[in-house]
Amino acid sequence: MIAVLGTMMFAVALGLRAEHFNFFRNQPSVYFGGVMAQLLGLPLLTLSLCFLLQPLPSVALGMILISCCPGGNVSNLLVVLARGNAALSVSLTATSSLAAAFITPVAIVFWCSLYPPTRDLLTQIEFDTASFLLQTSLILVVPIVLGMSIVQFFPKIAKNIQSPLVMLASIGLLGIIVTTLSRYFEQFLTIGLSLLLLVAVHNALAFLLGFLSARLTGADLAAAKAMTFEVGIQNSGLGIVILLTQLGGLGGAAAVAGLWGVWHIVAGLCLVMLFRRLK
Repeated sequence: MIAVLGTMMFAVALGLRAEHFNFFRNQPSVYFGGVMAQLLGLPLLTLSLCFLLQPLPSVALGMILISCCPGGNVSNLLVVLARGNAALSVSLTATSSLAAAFITPVAIVFWCSLYPPTRDLLTQIEFDTASFLLQTSLILVVPIVLGMSIVQFFPKIAKNIQSPLVMLASIGLLGIIVTTLSRYFEQFLTIGLSLLLLVAVHNALAFLLGFLSARLTGADLAAAKAMTFEVGIQNSGLGIVILLTQLGGLGGAAAVAGLWGVWHIVAGLCLVMLFRRLK
């Protein structure tokens, strides 16, 4: 699983180009609105939802973990299908993916510490914060730095190997998601359909946060579509691998991450159909 995570981050780095960050110069208010909605708004929304609904501690951990992950590349495809601003979508995905290597581990620890049940849960499993931060950061940072170095010095090689690595990582992540769902199927049955409802509500609020953030920055409809998908589509595969390799699984958390990986695509496709009707 660590190999899959490393391959995924390496493939992401191979796809990063300077032009992907053009929105930083062209429309800074919209760009920073999207970045803040992803990195700060969604975890804060998730924390508030945990306080409001009081889910099981392991379920809350899964929710917080997902909210701290970067956007997924699936969002770029959905934005194109929804006739949104693809350039903004790519820019935000690239930014969150790059930031994930440095911010995600710290964000997980920080936001979990603010919710007493998850803080107590991590204490019960004798969670080693320093070890988690060090190991997870290395797993994320090293592939990113290596990939960006190859892009800089060997651009042709980077272009040739990126697509096969993306395919390989995608197959690996799909296998992990399916395995996780089957492995923790009993926990899902125990918690019941309420878990699916919780994931659906959480995901819907994430999409809404992205859309409202766009409107607050004065973004047009095409940009609002992009921000909606960028905040609502999270890299659940990354969350699952971190959960299984660094946190020992924790049934409820794994069930949330696995369900999110399936549900956000279903909900995203429904949004595509809605957005295509909007003028």
